[in-house]
Amino acid sequence: MNASLHAASRRLVPTLCLLAAASGVSTAPPLWAQVSSEELAKKLSNPVAALISVPFQFNWDDDFGPQRNGRRFQLNFQPVVPMSLNPDWTVISRTIVPIVDQNIPLLGDGSQSGIGDITQSFFFSPAKPGPDGLIWGVGPVALIPTDTDHISAERWGLGPTAVVLKQDHGWTYGMLANHIWSVGGSSKPDISSTFLQPFVAHTTSDAWTFTLNTETTYDWESEQWTVPINFMVSKVFTVGSQPMSLGAGVRYWADSASGGPHGWGARIVFTLMFPR
Repeated sequence: MNASLHAASRRLVPTLCLLAAASGVSTAPPLWAQVSSEELAKKLSNPVAALISVPFQFNWDDDFGPQRNGRRFQLNFQPVVPMSLNPDWTVISRTIVPIVDQNIPLLGDGSQSGIGDITQSFFFSPAKPGPDGLIWGVGPVALIPTDTDHISAERWGLGPTAVVLKQDHGWTYGMLANHIWSVGGSSKPDISSTFLQPFVAHTTSDAWTFTLNTETTYDWESEQWTVPINFMVSKVFTVGSQPMSLGAGVRYWADSASGGPHGWGARIVFTLMFPR
């Protein structure tokens, strides 16, 4: 009896596989199940990786205004979507949608909440790293005035953006930069702003990543630097078959405008990942 069952099962398995193939149902595991957590963590450190990611970045900053009695909570929804143009080139869409709740007595009635201005970037990047392992991308960046409560600049803006980085033995280091000029919108002051984000990250074999960066802005109109220094620790893991990352860290404001944040802030980032 056991021998008959064993023989039947050997005939049944290939039959089921053929039926699945004929019906269009894939018997292979999802793509992200074939990529290690370490590799996913490395891709997450690369702004132009072939990885669809959906980060939710929660930021808390304090000590706003001359009296340092203001605070701000900001959630940045930041989907990243790479799209293949041909075998040699990829375009990566990076969107930042800020959702803000703040209480800053210096501004109007002191309390504002809503959606800020959206920043949309496109990077055109070679599909494969260069011979020396250099990864880069260039393209346009746009500022879209979606402000709902007079939180942001309320101006249309355009400019160039670029990123260059290298990954080697678990290390990722590079720079992301852009410059935005205002091209229309409200009667608020003109925009001429440079953003610089040098970064270095180390990913371990068990998918922990330690990241140090700055998100420096120079306002050419007011001749003012804003320099937050961020340190983050994150971990890639899976729930069921879904890969995701959770990270937390601190920020120190090395320089900011008199009405801007001071001292220490905090950041938590939760990211869903969908490898291509």
